[in-house]
Amino acid sequence: MSKKRHIRRAIETIDLIADRWTLMIVFFLREGRVLRFGELQKEVGSISSKVLTQTLRRMERDGIVHREAYPVIPPKVEYSLTSLGESLAEPIITLCEWSNDNYDKVESARQAYDETNSHSTS
Repeated sequence: MSKKRHIRRAIETIDLIADRWTLMIVFFLREGRVLRFGELQKEVGSISSKVLTQTLRRMERDGIVHREAYPVIPPKVEYSLTSLGESLAEPIITLCEWSNDNYDKVESARQAYDETNSHSTS
């Protein structure tokens, strides 16, 4: 495989998880957790039903999430990670740990940059 194709595949794959909602959904469904739509929405927090539905559908299409619909009234739908989704949880946890370990350093770097580059352009 060429280097360009390798990079393109990596970028396309990273795009699968590049939004905050996907990261949070994987985080809350990790380790075999099974949640109903409302439970998942409470865990994630400030996400609209529309955005959660769109995100879950995309994740299901990508093979990250499994959707189990039960033929009962009222409707019961549960979500869980597939084995592919579970394999994604580990790097996400590692990324979260890196973020927590380095948050202050990033903020300091931003502040230093902003102070250095805040001069007027006039």
